[in-house]
Amino acid sequence: MSRMSRKVRCGVVGVGYLGKFHAEKYAAMPDVELVGIMDNDRKRGEEISSLLSVKAFDNHHQLAEKVDAVSVVVPTQFHHAIARDFLSAGVHVLIEKPITSTIAEADELISIADEKKLVLQVGHLERFNPALLELDSILSEPLFIESVRISPFKPRGTDVNVVLDLMIHDIEIIQHIVKSPVEKIEAIGAPVFTGEEDIANARILFRNGCVANVTASRISLKSERKMRIFQRDSYITLDFQNRKILVAQKGKGEMFPGVPNVRVDEKSLGEADSLRNEIESFLHALRNGEKPLVSGTDGRMALETALKINAALGRR
Repeated sequence: MSRMSRKVRCGVVGVGYLGKFHAEKYAAMPDVELVGIMDNDRKRGEEISSLLSVKAFDNHHQLAEKVDAVSVVVPTQFHHAIARDFLSAGVHVLIEKPITSTIAEADELISIADEKKLVLQVGHLERFNPALLELDSILSEPLFIESVRISPFKPRGTDVNVVLDLMIHDIEIIQHIVKSPVEKIEAIGAPVFTGEEDIANARILFRNGCVANVTASRISLKSERKMRIFQRDSYITLDFQNRKILVAQKGKGEMFPGVPNVRVDEKSLGEADSLRNEIESFLHALRNGEKPLVSGTDGRMALETALKINAALGRR
C-alpha cells in the first residue's frame, strides 16, 4: 500500500438511510473528493446526487474506474459481489456489517485485499464509540460480560435476522475484548414481526473461561445499548447510546466488617460523530498503509460467531 498525499477520490454504493450519511461525511471532508454515488433505485440516486452536487453513476463498475476508495452500503446479500468487484479493480473498501453472508465469501474478499495490499474495513460502528475507546485503559481480564442491545421495530435491516442486524455489533466488541476462541454457544430466539428472529439471546463460552450473555431485540418500545463487564475487583458499565462509562472498583479497607469499600467513577464522554470517526480511520489506514481498526478478519470472526448462533437457534 503506497502512501497517498493527494485528495482521496471516494464513492458510495447504496445511498439509502445509512449510505446517505456516508456520502455526506465524504462530501464534507476537505482532503476527500466525493466522485460520485450509485444506487439501484435511480430516483434515490438522483435525489442524493442533486443534494450533494455529485454524479450518480449507472452501475458500480463505472464508479470503480474513478475512485480510490468506496463505501459499500447495500443489503448484505450483495456485499460480496460488489466489494469483490471494487477490490479486484484496486479500490480500498469500507463495507457495512456483516462483512458478507457466508464465511467463504468473507475469505475471498480478505484474500483479494491481502493480495492487492488494499484496505478492507468492516463497518462495526460501535468500535468508534467514545465509551468503548475509553475502556482500553481500564480493561484487564473479563470474567463475565452481559450486553443488551434493543430498539423499536424499523423495516430497514430486516433482510437479515436480529443476530446479523444488531447482535453482531456486540459479538464483534466482545471478541475484541476477550481475545479467546469460542468454545460453546447456546441460543434462543423468536420471530415476532418478521419471518426472521426479531429477538434473540446467546450464551457464549470462551476457551479462557469468560462467559458472555448477549441479548438483542428489534421489537422493543425503547432503545438501549449497554454492556456490563465483570473482572476481578471491578465492574464496568458501558452505555453506548449515551456515551457514558461507569467503573466500580474494590477499594482499600472495609465500609463495614466483611464488606470492602467500593469506589465508583462515572464519566460522560460528550458528543461524538462515530461514523465520521470510522470513515476517517478508514482513510488514515489507506493513506498510511496501515491495518484498519476493524479489519476484514475482525469482521469474518464476528460473522463466524453470528452464524454459529444462528445454527444454535436451529437455522441452517
